[in-house]
Amino acid sequence: MAGALKKTTGLTGLAVSKTPHHTLGVLYGKILRTLQKMPQDAAYRKYTEEIINERAQVLKQNDTVEGIERQICCGQVEELIVQAENELILARKMLTWKPWEPLMKEAPPTQWTWPPAQPSKSTQ
Repeated sequence: MAGALKKTTGLTGLAVSKTPHHTLGVLYGKILRTLQKMPQDAAYRKYTEEIINERAQVLKQNDTVEGIERQICCGQVEELIVQAENELILARKMLTWKPWEPLMKEAPPTQWTWPPAQPSKSTQ
């Protein structure tokens, strides 16, 4: 049964992958190479690397699609491929954005206050 391919994902617009092991392996490799270009202490790099390395290890340990899906537990293998493609796009954008660099100017003191403070009636 391990060699049997499923006929459908059951998800509109998401076709069954013919080579999911290969596709995921390539994507995970590309993501890891992209992350290597970021500083080691960058939070995005640390946590994304951890997740991708865990998933790559699961990929190596499992010969079946079902085993991969069960261990990663984030959807069907085709959904994992879409997630990896999106993560690769984000990682490449992060290299451009460089969120680990210092701010160009000081952030406003109320930037992270929610809900935003309402002006008092005496100032209106």
